[in-house]
Amino acid sequence: MRSVPSLVAAGALVVGVLTSCRDDSDGAAAVATEGSAAAAGGARPSVVVTTNILGDVVSEVLGDQAAVEVIMPLGSAPHDFAASARQAEAMTRADLLVVNGAGFEEGLLGVIDSAGEAGAPVFSFAEQVDLLEFTGEHDEHEEDGEDDEEAEHDEQAEGSDDPHIWTDPSRMAQAVAAFAERAGELDGVDAGVIESQAAAYVEELDDLDAEIEDLLADVPSERRVLVTNHEVFGYFADRYDLEVIGAVIPSLTTNASVSAADIEALAGLIRERGMPAIFGETTQPTQLAEALASEVGDGVEVVELFAESLGEDGSGAETYIGMMSLNAERIGGALA
Repeated sequence: MRSVPSLVAAGALVVGVLTSCRDDSDGAAAVATEGSAAAAGGARPSVVVTTNILGDVVSEVLGDQAAVEVIMPLGSAPHDFAASARQAEAMTRADLLVVNGAGFEEGLLGVIDSAGEAGAPVFSFAEQVDLLEFTGEHDEHEEDGEDDEEAEHDEQAEGSDDPHIWTDPSRMAQAVAAFAERAGELDGVDAGVIESQAAAYVEELDDLDAEIEDLLADVPSERRVLVTNHEVFGYFADRYDLEVIGAVIPSLTTNASVSAADIEALAGLIRERGMPAIFGETTQPTQLAEALASEVGDGVEVVELFAESLGEDGSGAETYIGMMSLNAERIGGALA
């Protein structure tokens, strides 16, 4: 359901540069080394961002107005990523710490809390939009005798807010507008430049939203259903009139466990619905998805999506917009 209005803003295209290296000595994706020490010396303020997806978005908005450092390198599994001592210090000393929020960065929650308590301003993208509640109400999870198992293996249980807001570009546009306003308050930046760059980027997000609609237009109503690796595409489904009928890992987090009963029940549902694809993730092993496909039988393929990390150079998913476009192309191609 298209429940979130699209935000359209005029402006010239300004491309921010995400100057990240793949890994530093601590495993970080470092975009700048000046840190808050440079800001203290009158140079650009330091903005530290937890995920590489948000790192790209933030860099597009800020351009050269701030020194941006991204904590999670490409290919990281963000639910269990842990910060090094150097990264934790950078987060604490940041002029602005940008997080996804809603419990997404499970391995960084303690560091984020400590940074905030130490005085680092924290901006949460998830706090800027209406969140979906994860109900866990899929057909394959309603089998007899499985309720107790689910309560044990779902660490982000039913009733939790879904943190995967970036799978809906319209929600990201809302969050970008709010971020630009907050970033414009940083010392040493030109708020007008940030506002202009944010407006141009929001316009790109609006174009992305329309492109995804087009890429999914040929999928018939009876096939507008998804089975994913974990519960990561709820906002995407909500925005583009799709239905998530199940997940290999029936949880908002990849840290949850999976039972044989889960796989068997989900395989039966896929056979019943005649689904052609199971959608995996580039940051997670595909063994479980492949085991599910094998359980279903012939005619089901495993299609990898860039769900929680950008891709390497040449992947087509080097940016947030590229990632979302590629995912929609793969979903539309598999279901049409």
